[in-house]
Amino acid sequence: MENYHKYLPVSDDEKKWGLWVLNAGFTNIKPSVNYPFIDHPSHHFFNWAYGRTLQEYQIIYITRGEGTFESDSCAEQKVEEGTIIFLFPGEWHRYKPKENTGWDEYWIGVSGSVVDNLLEKEVFHRTSPLLHIGFNEEVFNLLTEIIEKTKLERPGYQAQISGAAFHLLGNIHAISKGRHLENVQYIELINKSKILFRANVRNDYSPEMLAEELLVSYSWFRKTFKSYTGMSPGQYFIDLKIQTAKELLSDPCCSMKCIASELRFSSVFHFSNLFKEKTGFSPIQYKYLAINGNMAILEA
Repeated sequence: MENYHKYLPVSDDEKKWGLWVLNAGFTNIKPSVNYPFIDHPSHHFFNWAYGRTLQEYQIIYITRGEGTFESDSCAEQKVEEGTIIFLFPGEWHRYKPKENTGWDEYWIGVSGSVVDNLLEKEVFHRTSPLLHIGFNEEVFNLLTEIIEKTKLERPGYQAQISGAAFHLLGNIHAISKGRHLENVQYIELINKSKILFRANVRNDYSPEMLAEELLVSYSWFRKTFKSYTGMSPGQYFIDLKIQTAKELLSDPCCSMKCIASELRFSSVFHFSNLFKEKTGFSPIQYKYLAINGNMAILEA
C-alpha cells in the first residue's frame, strides 16, 4: 500500500451512530527518514521534542519495525512490531520509530460516546496504551478495509467504516485479553473451568475445588481466570447460579426454598438477598413478573 492519509468530514446525522471515523491512513517510514512527515494538518502534526495532544482517539497498528512511545499516563516504553498504540483525547503523547528500522503504521482516528463509554468502563486504559497483539490478520483486514473505503467516500461509507471500527475495537480487546495468558494451553484450561462451573452449578462446589480438580493453585487460577474473563471465578460461579435461579423462578411449581436448596445457597434469606443485589428484584417479584409474562420489565 502506498503512503496515504485522509481527514474526513462528519455530519451531525452520521454522529448519531455514537461512533465515527475522523481520519485514516498508512505510512511506511524507512530507516533514517524524518518522522512524522510534514504533510499532515497542523492540529495533527507533531515532533518528538514537543509531542502533542489530540481531541480524538487513535488506533495505530505497527506491523514492521520498532520504536518508542511515551504519554502523560505511561512512561517511555519500547514499541515492537505487532503492537497497537491507543491514543486518548486530552492525553499528551509522543512516539517515533527507531532511526535504524523505521516502521509501518496503519491508523484510524475515531470519536463518539461509544468509545467514551469503553474508556469509562475501563475496557481500555490510559495507563496501558500499548497492546501487543502480534500479527493478526483480522485486525489488519479491518484497518485496511476502513482505509480503502475512505478513498472512495461512497454514499453511506461513514456508517460502514464506523461499524468496522467498532468491530476492530472488539477484536483488539479480545486478542489483548487472550494474550495475557501464557499460552494456548491456559486458554483451554479456562474454557474447561467454565464447563465445570456450569456442570456443577447445582452441586456443593467451589472455585477452590475446581482449581484442585485442574491441578493448579487457587491463587494462580483466580488471577488467570480474572485476566481472561474480567471477573473472579467466585463471581462467575455466583452469576451462573443467579441465571439458573431465574430459569427456575419462571416455573410456577418451584418454591424459593426449593430453589435455594437446589442451588446450594446457605439459606433462603441468603439466596433472596443475593438475588436482589444482582437483579434489582426480589425472587418473589421476579417470579410474579416472569409467570405473568412481564419479561420486558425484567430485561429493562
